[in-house]
Amino acid sequence: MTKQHNPNQTPPPPPYTRHITTHDANGLATIHSTVQPPFNPIDNDSMRFSVPFTTAQFPADLNDDADIRAYEGMVAKGTMGLVSPSGTVCRVVDFAPAKAGTKGLMHRTQSLDFGVVLEGRIEMWLDSGEMRVLEKGDIAVQRGTMHEWRNTSETEWVRMMFVLQGCREVEVGGKVVGEDLGSETEIRASRG
Repeated sequence: MTKQHNPNQTPPPPPYTRHITTHDANGLATIHSTVQPPFNPIDNDSMRFSVPFTTAQFPADLNDDADIRAYEGMVAKGTMGLVSPSGTVCRVVDFAPAKAGTKGLMHRTQSLDFGVVLEGRIEMWLDSGEMRVLEKGDIAVQRGTMHEWRNTSETEWVRMMFVLQGCREVEVGGKVVGEDLGSETEIRASRG
């Protein structure tokens, strides 16, 4: 079932362009590639994901473009989860305008996440019931906590960029809390 189109809804944000740099044989900086990475719709088109780059290890191995080959291999296999447990993920997420009262997905990643609002205004909810409104330019630092994102506008899209770095197991009150994707079935779980 596809989402009903609201005639007052703005179109999704435009594609972005990703530029990867490298070094030539003389040791000078050069452009390796320039592309517009595709978006994958999630949750009945209520959001869409795009991954401009990811690494399989941290710190990354940039020698002889090992990181680029690992990224291209992961994309070709289609095995990328929400987090790269031993590496990093840069992800762009567009949140569609919502119907009144629509909630996001309460979830937890086993990672340290930096979320930057690029366009729009969004609510960040925690499982404690705490909420903060983030506007363009605001940054959330998620540290393995249960959270959800809610675009409460019925007409405007929100675009965020997230940088996720795998982390050690998070222990709270003597209990290990790991990745929790709630009831979401379209998002691939991370693999260790």
